[in-house]
Amino acid sequence: MSASPSSLVTLSAVVTRLRAAGCVFAEDEARLILSAGHVPAEIDAMVDRRAAGLPLEHVLGWADFRGLRISIDPGVFVPRRRTEFLVEQAVPLARSGAVVVDLCCGSGALGAALASALGGVELYAADIDPVAVRCARRNVGAAGGTVYAGDLYEPLPAALRGRVDLLLANVPYVPTEEVGLLPPEARVHEARVALDGGADGLDVLRRGTAGAGGWLTPGGSLLFETSGRQAATAMAIVAEGGLEPRLAESDELDATVIIGTRPSAS
Repeated sequence: MSASPSSLVTLSAVVTRLRAAGCVFAEDEARLILSAGHVPAEIDAMVDRRAAGLPLEHVLGWADFRGLRISIDPGVFVPRRRTEFLVEQAVPLARSGAVVVDLCCGSGALGAALASALGGVELYAADIDPVAVRCARRNVGAAGGTVYAGDLYEPLPAALRGRVDLLLANVPYVPTEEVGLLPPEARVHEARVALDGGADGLDVLRRGTAGAGGWLTPGGSLLFETSGRQAATAMAIVAEGGLEPRLAESDELDATVIIGTRPSAS
């Protein structure tokens, strides 16, 4: 039975309820819910949703990503803290005004964060999931960018070919057989298309890398996240696509990023 709204307006009451539901960071989450809820009934409903296993970001309607409040709709992939490392690797590779494409963009968090870090870029994004596209249009639009609906490069304007300085591709990389092993917050509440990378987790990466060279400007770079155990294979895929691969890792964030650079014109 749900607790009455009046019992959920204090921090201690909300913390108790969230802890009972297994929330590890119950106190932090309780503060966020209390700050987001305007009336007791709304707070009660938010606690109910979180206790039932809905990701906190879906409950709040936003996620914190590199200090930005990124709008997150139900079903949309929640940007992970480890993915901030990918943006960190991208920042020194470009300049203000760079042409940036956020591929498999989900909420558009990567492109929005990079635009913020660089002080503005010529930003484009694309995703195959229409729910994610609607969400991304708010986040990318706020950064002055445009979002397209479609598979990988298919919806992008042809005029971008050979002009892209940075291609951020947060492609799904979980092997199909391992999707069922993910935490419920991911496998139940996020779109499968944002998680399932095929038999070895690298199917979408192969397609994305194969086309990257035609879109990147000479010296431009493709950046994507993968797992440590997939890194060697991913590096080989990048090299086969005609890009020069480089590995970047963060033990603190448990993050593995591959950077593939199109050779500069001689």
